[in-house]
Amino acid sequence: MKSYRKIIHSILIIGILSTSCTDELDQSPITEKDASNFFSTEVEIESAILGVYASLQSGGLYGLDLIAAGEVSSDITFEEVPTNDDGRFGQLDNFTTFPGNSVVSNIWRHSYIGIQRANLVLNRIDDISFDDGDVKDHRTGEVQFIRALLYFNLVRLFGDVPLVTQETIDPTSYFGQGRTAKSDVYTQIEDDLTSAISLLPEVNGSGRPGVGAAQALLGKVYLTLGRFGEAVSLLQEVVDSGIYSLVSDVNSIFGIENENNSEVLFTVQFKEGLNGNSEGSNAFSQYSPAGATANAKGHNIPTMDFYNSYSDSDLRKNAYFKLTETGVPYTNKWTENPGNSNDGGSDVIVIRYSDVVLMLAEALNETDGTGAADLLNSIRNRAGLANTTAVSKSEFRDAIANERKFELINEGHRWFDLIRTNTAITTMNTYFESIGMNIIVDENNLLLPVPQSQIDADPAITQNPGY
Repeated sequence: MKSYRKIIHSILIIGILSTSCTDELDQSPITEKDASNFFSTEVEIESAILGVYASLQSGGLYGLDLIAAGEVSSDITFEEVPTNDDGRFGQLDNFTTFPGNSVVSNIWRHSYIGIQRANLVLNRIDDISFDDGDVKDHRTGEVQFIRALLYFNLVRLFGDVPLVTQETIDPTSYFGQGRTAKSDVYTQIEDDLTSAISLLPEVNGSGRPGVGAAQALLGKVYLTLGRFGEAVSLLQEVVDSGIYSLVSDVNSIFGIENENNSEVLFTVQFKEGLNGNSEGSNAFSQYSPAGATANAKGHNIPTMDFYNSYSDSDLRKNAYFKLTETGVPYTNKWTENPGNSNDGGSDVIVIRYSDVVLMLAEALNETDGTGAADLLNSIRNRAGLANTTAVSKSEFRDAIANERKFELINEGHRWFDLIRTNTAITTMNTYFESIGMNIIVDENNLLLPVPQSQIDADPAITQNPGY
């Protein structure tokens, strides 16, 4: 979180909220206050909103775990050493995940921390006077967008999850509620994003979503739910806005010097060398194979077969990957900090325009098909490839899915794509058979287990089948 201000103070609300980040502006430190008397002014609620953004940097979310969870269970990345870090990613890779897995518990816990912070803001902001009413609307839309994003990730990974939209004062007040049907969770996601679209500005500050980000996210929600016509409407609005465009050179999409370019709709921002290195990311070292850099962990590494499946004429092959001295590919979408490989400054792009283009192509192909080829070809042509040879609806469906994995590798989309298109079981069983691994994927493997700690704390929260 750079240009929209770094928090330099700590917020400590006993029993409710604990946040610490940094800010470029001098502010008086806010220490212990009773919650009922706090967050009652514009300055205080702005601090709380920055705390909502800060939650996205958590290790369980876009700091590390969520990105890998969206990919390592798929057919295009793997764990170099499945037992590394107590096998927490290796279990997802080999479909042996158990309810005590720390990736599972971190995603759940950090998501609900972010949701609690969002609820606090949304439950109080209406009663707070802002000097500029438009700013108040924008901030409300931003927090609704983040809450929707967090619930969208949760419902895709876990299925039914507890739906909480009120600020939690007493955690025991939610005991016994159990898990909310995912259809109701999706209704809340849609409500939040529909409201956010009406409140957000067309273009927002760096690191904050504008209306296009909310339209794109709701378009992905509709795509996930098979509501293709509604997805087309929203995604087409993003394209027609003219605000976003494909970066012409694939070598200039990623890298710290290229952040906030025309292809970026929403990012979670990181900055190296700040506040005791607490604002940087360790994704580069975690997603690098042994020997590539200091502290390399070999998580979520592109498979050699996938890397080799890129055409030699595909410009993304050199732009999106690095190779170790022994020829092992790994992502080039994060920039290494030579002074501290665990304190990287690369932002995580949550919504990218190429994703929007390919989603719109997918949605159009599922409706009348008009324009799908041009959209798909725009991605291919930028990569130096010829137009698609797909003709039929099914051929286009396969071509778009194929292009998504080549374009969005290591951005945490592939597993969700397989789930959304109902191809996860067939794809993964074919993959494991091709590499000689005796792993059979079935319906019970399509969701993560609910963290055991949650079930232990509240028996009304039931476990997913198969765990």
